[in-house]
Amino acid sequence: MMSGTAGSGGGYERLTAEEMDEQRRQNVAYQYLCHLEEAKRWMEACLNEELPSPTELEEGMRNGVLLAKLGRYFAPEAVPLRKIYDCEQVRYKATGLHFRHTDNINHWRNAMAHIGLPSIFYPETTDIYDKKNMPRVVYCVHALSLYLFKLGLAPQIQDLYGKVNFTEEEINNVKLELDKYGIQMPAFSKIGGILANELSVDEAAVHAAVIAINKAVERGVVTETMRALRNPNAMLVSLNENLGPVYQEILHQARTVKSANARNRYQCDIADGKDIYEEFLTQAEIQGNINKVNIHAALEYVDDALERRDVQALYSALRDLALRGLKRENSDWYMEQLSIDREQKALELGAVEPLEKEELEAGVDVANENAQRYFSMMQAVSRINAAVRTGIPAETCKELMNPDAQLPEAYPFAAGLYQQELASLLRQKGELLQEELFVAMEMLSAVALINQALEAGDTNGFWNNLISAAAGLADVEEENAQRYFARLLKLKRQSCGQGAAFLSWNDLQTGVNKVNSCVEEEHNRIIAITLINEALERSDPQKTLAALVLPSTGLVDVEPVIARRYHDVLISAKRHKAEVTGDEGAVLWLEELQQGIWKANQDNERARKMSLGIAAVNQAVKEGKASQTVRVLRSPDVSVYGVIPECATGYQSDLAALMKAKLQEGDNHSPWLKHRLSDGSHYYYNLQTFNGSWERPKGFLQNSVYLSREEIQFCVTGVTAAYNRERLWQANTDFIVRLQACTRGYLVRKEFQTRRHFLQKQLPAVLKIQSLWRGYRLRRQYQERLQYLRDHTYSIIKIQACVRMWRARRKYLERLQYFRNNVDAVVKIQAFIRANKARGEYRMLVRTKSPPLSVVRTFAHLLEQSDHDFREERELMKLREEVVKKIRSNQQLEHDLNLMDIKIGLLVRNRITLQDVVSHCKKLTKKNKGQLSDMMELEKHKGLKSLSKEKREKLEAYQHLFYLLQTHPVYLAKLIFQMPRNKSTKFMESVIFTLYNYASNRREAYLLLQLFKTALQEEIKCKVEQMHEILTESPTVIKLVVSFYRNARGHNALRDILGPMVREVLQDKSLNIKTDPVDIYKTWINQLESQTGQKSQLPYDLTAEQALTYPEVQRRLDISICNLRAITDKFLSALTSSVDKIPYGMRYISKVLKDSLCERFPNANEEEVYKIVGNLLYYRYVNPAIVAPDAFDIVDISAGVALHTDHRRNLGSIAKVLQHAAANQLFEGDNVHLRAMNDYLITIHQKFRKFIHAACIVPEPEDRFNVDEYSEMVALNKPIIYITIEELINTHSLLLEHQDSVAPDHSDPLHELLEDLGYVPTIPSVVGEGTVNPSDPGADQILSNLSKMEVSLTLTNKFDLLEASSEGTDAKGLMLRWEAEHHWLMQKRALRDARTPEKLKQNQSLAGDNGLSIEEKKRKILRNLRKLESLGIVTPVNQYQDLINEIAKDIRNQRRYRQHRKAELVRLRQTLQGLNSKTVFYEEQIDYYNQYIRTCLDNLTSDGKMNGKKSGEVKGKSKKQVCLNYTAARLHEKGVLLEIEDLPVSQFKNVIFDIIPSEEVGTFQVKAKFMGVNMEKFQLHYQDLLQLQYEGVAVMKMFNKAKVNVNLLIFLLNKKFFKK
Repeated sequence: MMSGTAGSGGGYERLTAEEMDEQRRQNVAYQYLCHLEEAKRWMEACLNEELPSPTELEEGMRNGVLLAKLGRYFAPEAVPLRKIYDCEQVRYKATGLHFRHTDNINHWRNAMAHIGLPSIFYPETTDIYDKKNMPRVVYCVHALSLYLFKLGLAPQIQDLYGKVNFTEEEINNVKLELDKYGIQMPAFSKIGGILANELSVDEAAVHAAVIAINKAVERGVVTETMRALRNPNAMLVSLNENLGPVYQEILHQARTVKSANARNRYQCDIADGKDIYEEFLTQAEIQGNINKVNIHAALEYVDDALERRDVQALYSALRDLALRGLKRENSDWYMEQLSIDREQKALELGAVEPLEKEELEAGVDVANENAQRYFSMMQAVSRINAAVRTGIPAETCKELMNPDAQLPEAYPFAAGLYQQELASLLRQKGELLQEELFVAMEMLSAVALINQALEAGDTNGFWNNLISAAAGLADVEEENAQRYFARLLKLKRQSCGQGAAFLSWNDLQTGVNKVNSCVEEEHNRIIAITLINEALERSDPQKTLAALVLPSTGLVDVEPVIARRYHDVLISAKRHKAEVTGDEGAVLWLEELQQGIWKANQDNERARKMSLGIAAVNQAVKEGKASQTVRVLRSPDVSVYGVIPECATGYQSDLAALMKAKLQEGDNHSPWLKHRLSDGSHYYYNLQTFNGSWERPKGFLQNSVYLSREEIQFCVTGVTAAYNRERLWQANTDFIVRLQACTRGYLVRKEFQTRRHFLQKQLPAVLKIQSLWRGYRLRRQYQERLQYLRDHTYSIIKIQACVRMWRARRKYLERLQYFRNNVDAVVKIQAFIRANKARGEYRMLVRTKSPPLSVVRTFAHLLEQSDHDFREERELMKLREEVVKKIRSNQQLEHDLNLMDIKIGLLVRNRITLQDVVSHCKKLTKKNKGQLSDMMELEKHKGLKSLSKEKREKLEAYQHLFYLLQTHPVYLAKLIFQMPRNKSTKFMESVIFTLYNYASNRREAYLLLQLFKTALQEEIKCKVEQMHEILTESPTVIKLVVSFYRNARGHNALRDILGPMVREVLQDKSLNIKTDPVDIYKTWINQLESQTGQKSQLPYDLTAEQALTYPEVQRRLDISICNLRAITDKFLSALTSSVDKIPYGMRYISKVLKDSLCERFPNANEEEVYKIVGNLLYYRYVNPAIVAPDAFDIVDISAGVALHTDHRRNLGSIAKVLQHAAANQLFEGDNVHLRAMNDYLITIHQKFRKFIHAACIVPEPEDRFNVDEYSEMVALNKPIIYITIEELINTHSLLLEHQDSVAPDHSDPLHELLEDLGYVPTIPSVVGEGTVNPSDPGADQILSNLSKMEVSLTLTNKFDLLEASSEGTDAKGLMLRWEAEHHWLMQKRALRDARTPEKLKQNQSLAGDNGLSIEEKKRKILRNLRKLESLGIVTPVNQYQDLINEIAKDIRNQRRYRQHRKAELVRLRQTLQGLNSKTVFYEEQIDYYNQYIRTCLDNLTSDGKMNGKKSGEVKGKSKKQVCLNYTAARLHEKGVLLEIEDLPVSQFKNVIFDIIPSEEVGTFQVKAKFMGVNMEKFQLHYQDLLQLQYEGVAVMKMFNKAKVNVNLLIFLLNKKFFKK
């Protein structure tokens, strides 16, 4: 905590002046921190939120959010919450300050103006936003707190001096901050007096009355205090005589606290200058405490009225509190609402406490809202009744939708329903109340929504509204939802057909009931089906029948007499279903039961008919009529198969014989027959009654005479089979003969195969016998020959030796002679072999992953560091140092040049703009002060190029922006694809090519190429999903690249490559290439008719296939194809041999396209990639020039002359073939007649592949254009672009619109530059606000013309690293940087050593190994190798190849570093040479500027001296200096002098200022005298004044005390010293 340093008594030591000054500054800083803490706590109490610490509060207030919230606290109508920008400070925390944060500060200022705080306390916006004068802001917060306390709108601010502690560091930081900006601390203790002065009252009377009140309070007599308070001069209001003792007590406490704080503050300081109000209460504080007492008393009255339920007393108490929005007619509502709030507060606190003023205000607001809603509701209900009576549905619906009625939501589409139902209800009731309307609307809206959902087919909406309580429908079951929907939808369509638009509530309920009844019937049917299945399980046919005949089943055609068949069929069906489904408990469904019943009925009918048929057969057999028997047997009902009419007699005889045999056995005369059906069941038939049964009759006995169906079928089958066999033998006699012949042939072949098999089986034995015999003969011959040679061995050896010797000698002599004849060639070959071996070994070293030891040993000497290496390293470091120094020096020179340029402009402008004022203003009066001020403001309205700091900063911001866009192509690349394609194309063709000056020089060509590269990569990455899209969708970047290099930079290239070949085609009159068979055919016909003079008999219209059938057409087509191949070969040869003539940009973009596609589609084959690159190089770039050479100026053609049709067709055919070859596309389909050229296409496609591959082999742009990081530093002239006003504004607008997409990172430099620029300017603001008069009828045309005006921008880089860095300015800076790098490398090495195993840390210096012998060195090497093996670093398995690989890597890196170092040295030498040239240029410019400025000032001074005098008079008095003498009062009257600190205006007459021009032109010495005593001197520079005026500084300090007006001081100097 800050405390006094002086002691008492004998221990006091007098402080020096410096120590006292230091102590004073420390005390000021501590006081300011206390005021910050006071403001912080007061704002926390108002805002009810925690604020940052006092040391951070200043920074936290810069965005204005806290201040705007504070303004909303005391003036909510002036600062709505929606107007506060970045209320949650999200953007501020992410990216820092934004220019829109100034809106928050302005809202706070407006709120203070709204409540009437005097404007003298207001800080400027820049004081807060730019942190120029934060004490002024805290001072305003204190004044605002006192003013609000006086009004009773806020609590009183605390006095915390001596009560809070701050660290020494915090106090020193604040002291340094205050000293840095030279800010004077406002007089916080005088706020009350200043506030009283500004409120336009009698200061003396108020002061005396306030002093009297303080003294009366101190005496403690209530009557005296009240008498003093009632004094009209005190201007106190709202006094209540009954509260006199309370006033006395509260004011006494406040004065006691304030006096204690004042004594604490001045306990160590001299109190001579202390203000009386530092201990006495001010008028505002007295009024504030009175208001505080009044409010507390009024709160007690309110609580008492609520306790007594006295409405009138409550309203009176609330009125005394001056609450907002109080209305007498709402008194009952206030009582109800505040009673509820009071009870709620008592429940929360556990005791009854009066409501606070804020709680009362909130309760009153709620009560007012409730009352307003009630009255509005009653009026709305009345209007609804009236609308219903009028009978207009639209009006009724409109009134129902009024929110004041507080009814459920009404729907306009249901207006007719509302009108109809409410009119019916109104006729019954007479008048509808709100509650009745609510219930009716709730139901009707639900009905309307149900109808709407039915129309829209919305099942979810239908169900939600159907089950809603508002609909009120009964018996709605969820499981029937879909059936409700279907049923009601059907009813809806029926009602619409009858003219009713909606289903009524009754219709809905009826539909629901019907669906429920249907569901109940289905449920009963399911129960019946369950009973049937249970009966089937019990095997009781009668129970099954009983279940089948139940009415609820809905089964039809059930006959009780065949119950057994029903039972059997259904059981069989049930078992079958169980087998199919694999479910033993499977049951039959309704459809299956009905199918079973129908099947049983069909079985019964078939069995009855079959029984009748069998009886008829027996009767026919008895009668003995064969024809009758056959007819009956062939009846379908009998079910006997294989009956043939030809066998009738056989059937009759066999059946009769069988019946006769059975009759002989005996006849039992039984009437029953039993028939077995195909499913195994039995049917019993009575021959007497002709009825059948499925159940065995009682006493059943099978008739012994009648033939059964099985017996009949057996006889028929036998007879038919015998008949068929006989017919078969007769029909196949020839076949049987052939079969026998085949059988005999088979037997012969079988015998032959047996013999052959035997021979094959014995084949090895046969072969062995033959081979033994041949071997024996050969061995005998060999032995004979061998014996002969052995007998002549010596002779043979001698002959062989002679021959060998002769041949070897001859060969050697010939070889030796050959070498002697070709000695030079042998030497060259040996040298070549050695070099080739060395290259191979080096290639192996560089490219092989594991080079052999012999290769590494060969190049191990490259690891040595020679003297040459050390010299190059030292030279490199020295050049780097010199380059950095020179760049820094040039940047400083350039900065000085810019300042001098501004100074020259200021001198010229000052001479022009002030000339008229000087000539017309003989005396500076109050009348013409405004005229002078207007003249000073003229420059602010002269557009972007005007000479003012604001406009220059705007101009520089645009220059920085376009430099960033030009040198960082990623922004423009992303911006292009954020716009529609048509807009992006126009943007690139206008703005982008302008930005790069159409690549007019090396630098801009390089940057434009980088933009094309980045944009193409971005487009492929983001917009190309399939590779073929590049061919089909024509990417924007490719189209612009081709257009740029074909029409601008590549036009001459196309002319050189294609011009000769195109001219040859055009000049060859005999060349006529026609590849269309129909065209050739028609030409042939025309020639025939022309030659013969007769009409040809050949058809004129035919297809290509038909035309090719004529030999003449085929012959002419072959000739055209040959000519086409010849001329195409020439074009292709010209194209492939001119790769180097193709513009570098086209080739480089082709390379980028190829690499980007390979990266984007790694699985694509090379053929597809080359196809797309060929599409760019040939189809888009070259092909159009071949097809239309006149359009692309490939050949010179006279004006008005067009290419002949034959020439254009010839060129089109050539282009077509080349296009197919480039795309590797054969002639097929419509071009099938050219398939003879397909082999030719395949051949030239390979040439195209080589051409494309060669075209993509280009150096990088950095090498091509010789661009590096120093290029910008070396250039003498800054890049300049010429851009129209419209293009500049459009670019700015597009960047603002898409800045988050173009630069997602909010810390990106682009965001900073856009914040510097602010909003998009208008055309008048860029050109000059006075240029266009908005009232002029032709203003639009003028603006259109102005938008096409061009401005030049000299591009500069705001983010220059060398400019931003403070290091590297000299050798010392470089050394510091290198030391830092060395320290970083040492740390890196320490980290690496920390990871190294301990065993590897014991190696010693290699210098000690020099004294070892070879054997000792070998042993040491072996020991080290074993250590490395134990650590797993190397292994003998691969002959220590890992160690060899590391050595090889060091050799390769050393080579690369040396190459890089050489290139760096060359580049640095060139850079240094360019920088030296630039330095000479800048120095010459500075000398010229200095001379020009001196000449300007001399001319100004000479003009001033010659004004009104003759030249002779001037010569006589040239050495006498003109001196101006003014009193401070006179300068104050002129407005030049504003104030002198610590000196009242009444003393200004005792101060004299002498303004004396110095010998140096433009410099003045200002002397100050006080009562004749020389005080101080001040050196005043005229150019410094102009600079301050340029920067917009209106006030400056002289002598550190006097404040002067800069503009008026310049005017005075111009008038007195530089006047013409």
